[in-house]
Amino acid sequence: MGQDDETRTPLPVLLEAVLGVGSELELRTTLQHIVDTAAELTDARYGALGVVDPERGLLTELFTAGLSEAERERIGALPDGRTGVLGALIQDPRPLRLADLTTDPRSSGTPPGHPPMRSFLGVPIRVHTEVFGNLYLTEKRGGPFTEEDLALLRVLASQAGIAIGNARLYETARRRERWIEGAAAVTTSLLTGETAADALMTVAERARLLADAAAGVVLQPTEEGGMEIVAASAPDDPGDIVGTTIAPGSPVLVQLLGGEPVFIEDSATDPRMTTHVRTRFGPSMMLPLQSGGKLIGTLALPRRRGAEPYTAVDRLLAAQFASQAALALVLADAQHNRERLAVYEDRDRIARDLHDLVVQRLFATEMMLESTRRRAVKSSGDDTDELLTRAVDELDSTIQEVRTAIFALQQPPAEAPATVRGRVLRETDGAGALLGFRPSVRFEGAVDTVVGEPAATQLLAALRTALAAAHRRPGISSVRVTVDATAALPDGRPGVRLEVTDDGAAEDGTTETTVTWQSPV
Repeated sequence: MGQDDETRTPLPVLLEAVLGVGSELELRTTLQHIVDTAAELTDARYGALGVVDPERGLLTELFTAGLSEAERERIGALPDGRTGVLGALIQDPRPLRLADLTTDPRSSGTPPGHPPMRSFLGVPIRVHTEVFGNLYLTEKRGGPFTEEDLALLRVLASQAGIAIGNARLYETARRRERWIEGAAAVTTSLLTGETAADALMTVAERARLLADAAAGVVLQPTEEGGMEIVAASAPDDPGDIVGTTIAPGSPVLVQLLGGEPVFIEDSATDPRMTTHVRTRFGPSMMLPLQSGGKLIGTLALPRRRGAEPYTAVDRLLAAQFASQAALALVLADAQHNRERLAVYEDRDRIARDLHDLVVQRLFATEMMLESTRRRAVKSSGDDTDELLTRAVDELDSTIQEVRTAIFALQQPPAEAPATVRGRVLRETDGAGALLGFRPSVRFEGAVDTVVGEPAATQLLAALRTALAAAHRRPGISSVRVTVDATAALPDGRPGVRLEVTDDGAAEDGTTETTVTWQSPV
């Protein structure tokens, strides 16, 4: 009767263990629960569950039971499964039971600080047909491990494979959901009108967070045939990443320019990596950003040295994110171009309206006043002539101002002007922010055609000096700038003249100051 009780005793414990193993959906919690249960079920002092990387045949993680935190710290780096009994079970995934592992020829000993271990029991854990990892148990209390222990552990490993499969599916689904949400957030952000630089930074930062990477980096092709880092999200790293280039002809570059992803186990030691920032990174993914067969850049996601390598699921989800981000970048760029085109068209329309309606009417009015002035001179006198002359001059100045406004409307926004007119207008606009009003600007003659370098550079320097001096005078309320490309120098040579007149109070008490500068063209 007592023998029958001993035979049946493990069964309730096994059933309870099986039920407990399948109660979790979070993968890491499930793995820790499995190794704790296995040690308890077989009465082992120590237990471990090693997760095997199927591509490299190495242990990537080790969950332990029976070891205190102090003991784990004394042991140091945990084994990677390349050698020893742990490696033997990886190379030949079949149950293994040893009475004394120290006498086995496959044993490679234990590192300093490791607890003494003799009896050993190990079984593989399979998820479907793939070996996910191995259960290792040592130091059974009361003697070596028995065949009954092996049978119990095999049943537990079988059920653990099912539980791990479910947990992996759940974790993959959650990760996929996060990546999909991240891609949708990036698309929404890019289509709200961000600048090109902000758009690339958004992609880099969001990808870094999703991949749990040390940095998120976007590279773009250079004119020389290489690639340059144009955006980087790396909060804990120095700001020397942006601007780093990959030289033309690099093996990594050949793959990237061909639209192929590059996966690296250790950036610091991989000979394909040539940049100066590689020494601070370990596992890395470099994913092409391409849409419609066109490569617009590369998304790189390096992790720190010694960090967990990327899994096949990580690579797949990141590649899908990169494809979505590339499409969003193309759409955002197209939307930005459409908005700029709409601005250009609207400004062209305003300029045409000003030219066709306002200027023509002002010019017609000026002609009428000029004709009236000539008639009035014969019948009235000097007062009337002076009054009408002043009106004609004011209209002429207004026409010049409107033409200047038309020219400004025709300049591309947010771009440095290349013409002399545009550069003068940019200087006066900048001075307007300080003065509190915009100086009036008048051009005489074909300024852009006549005035070349270095006269244009000297003119702009003189203009800045005059505007700065005007700003320092008290009581200033108006500034008039005239650029005359029809002026002649005292020696008769053709030249350009700049006049800047303001109504500020000068040191000599005058209320109008004119600064004149001229140069040959």
